[in-house]
Amino acid sequence: MSKKYLIRAGVSPFDHFDAGEMITKNSIGSNVGNLVYAYSIFRTLMTDEVEIEPDYYQINVADANRINENYDAYIIPLADAFRENFIPKLRAYTQLINKLKIPVYVIGVGLSRPFEPNLDEKNDFDKDVIAFVKAVLKRSSIIGVRGQITADYLTKLGFKEEIDHTVIGCPSMYMNGPKLDVRSTNLTSEAVVAINSSPKSPKNVRDFIEKSRHEFDEHYFIPQWLKELRMTWLGENPLKKIELYPSKTSHQLYQEDRVRYFLDVPSWLNFLGKMDFSFGTRLHGNVAAILAGTPSLIIPKDARMRELADYHQMPSLFASEINANTSILEVMQTKDFSTLQQVDERNFNHFISFLEKNNISHIYGANTTNREVALDIRIKGLPIRGPIESFQIASEKEKITRWKNFQADTVLQFNKQIKELQTKNKKLKTELDVLKKKNDFQRRTLNRKAVRASLKFADFFSMSKK
Repeated sequence: MSKKYLIRAGVSPFDHFDAGEMITKNSIGSNVGNLVYAYSIFRTLMTDEVEIEPDYYQINVADANRINENYDAYIIPLADAFRENFIPKLRAYTQLINKLKIPVYVIGVGLSRPFEPNLDEKNDFDKDVIAFVKAVLKRSSIIGVRGQITADYLTKLGFKEEIDHTVIGCPSMYMNGPKLDVRSTNLTSEAVVAINSSPKSPKNVRDFIEKSRHEFDEHYFIPQWLKELRMTWLGENPLKKIELYPSKTSHQLYQEDRVRYFLDVPSWLNFLGKMDFSFGTRLHGNVAAILAGTPSLIIPKDARMRELADYHQMPSLFASEINANTSILEVMQTKDFSTLQQVDERNFNHFISFLEKNNISHIYGANTTNREVALDIRIKGLPIRGPIESFQIASEKEKITRWKNFQADTVLQFNKQIKELQTKNKKLKTELDVLKKKNDFQRRTLNRKAVRASLKFADFFSMSKK
């Protein structure tokens, strides 16, 4: 019996949006790293009997009936959704889920907190998190959280670990099955390396990354923000100037064509598979390297990254360990890159157990070795594309074409939004008209009742005087 799942994702592995479309639609959810764990879930859950469609990040309680009628389950993979600026969306999900009759599976969710979180302090959004978790648990057996910090947080809110929630890490780490096959490395200055970074990293970390890249003649920077896609594709400078970070297209990395921005997971993994090493502060930038078999070093900047690095035993370097004399080549000599393999099979088996507790079918049966599966077969016929060419080195004709296409995409997106608002406004006007009619009816009825009551009271008063 075939099934159809709806999944929270901005793009399907079978969509082929160009950069302009992805900018106007924000298909990456503001960070291209979101593509990695969504792609992993597509691969793990898509069997010959299961079809998966993205919701393109649409959250609308009015869609509840349509979702109930057309899908067998709603898959919701989340990152650090327990945070202030995501709460409006979390509330919208809660309202929608409470209207759904199909199973709803949260495959990963995390708490956003500083590197050393204080779980005893109250958060303004605690009640919203409780409402969301309760709504999900009505539609599934157990929720998967990304790490122990998030698990402890939910426990403090009154939910039971291993009954209501369980730590599954990041589903992207299970994209290739139970074993992570990461090459060994003997890093030298002749290595070809991939670098990732974040403007939100501490200054000493940004300084370390900037200094470290100069230790390798051949190095590439892989940005992830939506604003950095605009920089790479359109040559814009939407970021504020940030010290020790390539926040402008005038930066050496852009000018020397050392920036690589990817719009899909296969091309990202293919590129990283050719690197000798990857390092930086981006979680999925380094997860992608691991999936490609390339050794990586992650520098966690907050509790969200820290709990995942701990759970998966990812080789890490903390900001507190970095000083002005720290050398990436020396750090590499002290790190054990086999720690991943010490826990990968255990974590994978627990993830599969989580799926099966929720009665979610998957591609892994008795034989869990890597093999070609439904998703792999379907993407074979799709065009292969690499990183987008940086605007700084594109021809004048290409630059003009990009801007024309982007403007056309923007107009289409604006027209779509206008139609959606007009439809919503029409619906609201209809609802308002209905409410007005009901109000008029009640007012007239009330007036008639008030008149009758007054007459009865007058009659009674008149009779009592006689």
